[in-house]
Amino acid sequence: MTNYFIHPTADVQTTKIGSNTRVWQFSVVLPEAKIGDDANICSHCLIENDVIIGNRVTVKSGVQLWDGLRIGDDVFIGPNVTFTNDKFPRSKIYPEAFLETRIEAGASIGGGAVILPGVVVGMGAMVGAGAVVTKSVPPHAIVTGCPARITGYVESSQNDASFDSRTVQSTQNLDSVTRVGVGGVTLHNFKFVGDMRGDLSVGEFSREIPFEPKRYFLVFNVPSEKTRGEHAHYECHQFLICVKGSCSVVVDDGVQRREVLLDKPNLGVYLPPLTWGIQYKYSSDAVLLVFASHYYEAGDYIRSYDDFLSAIKSAKITS
Repeated sequence: MTNYFIHPTADVQTTKIGSNTRVWQFSVVLPEAKIGDDANICSHCLIENDVIIGNRVTVKSGVQLWDGLRIGDDVFIGPNVTFTNDKFPRSKIYPEAFLETRIEAGASIGGGAVILPGVVVGMGAMVGAGAVVTKSVPPHAIVTGCPARITGYVESSQNDASFDSRTVQSTQNLDSVTRVGVGGVTLHNFKFVGDMRGDLSVGEFSREIPFEPKRYFLVFNVPSEKTRGEHAHYECHQFLICVKGSCSVVVDDGVQRREVLLDKPNLGVYLPPLTWGIQYKYSSDAVLLVFASHYYEAGDYIRSYDDFLSAIKSAKITS
């Protein structure tokens, strides 16, 4: 006896369906497709053979899931989302293998979005309604438009607001340090001296900035739609100051996530090791100064978010 529901009008040819899954009116599922537990496949959907759907997935009406699609747990796919699996389709001409497209756990895709073949929509990401996704979407990013571009990042809780440095400046005295609620990340409001001859801001390493730098680098001339960073470090500490213009910094400790606006040359943010950092929303004149506690070493970089989560887990086990 099966423990899933198939509507009488649906044509479901696979038996690889998890418990409590529901397949609704006029949907077609081919023999080799795999569907996990507690999934909800709404009416008028098509699922081909080489498709794997995880647990607790919602697929709204009018969606076709083509060969090569991999959908993780807890994914939401809105109505009439269009997936593709061949960059250069021709009638009756088939590639040796269709490109694999991955929608990772917890991601949401808004109604009418178009997902090109071979991309990855990262863990917890959100694709806006009608967006055309031509490149992979980082974990927890919010993308909209055509072509889709990053317009924000999902906060760690719906009740969290972005951590705005302007709020800190209006409530804290100058020369202050404020925890942002993500691991050991702190926001530093340095001394500022205004003078008719020119303004001055100053900070001291090991006193106000909690390490001695071995390296610095500058980031500038960044197109406003581009995203920088998207990595963590095993050992290196970093300190970021937007000395001209403004940019936003997303900090993530694997559990909590906040966005910090750097829009003053006397405002800096400290990122300890094992902090995932992203910089985006650069103003056209932005110049970002970064101090690092270590010389450059490629092996110290963690460039995959999954590897970052594994490193966090390992650090907790060994501590």
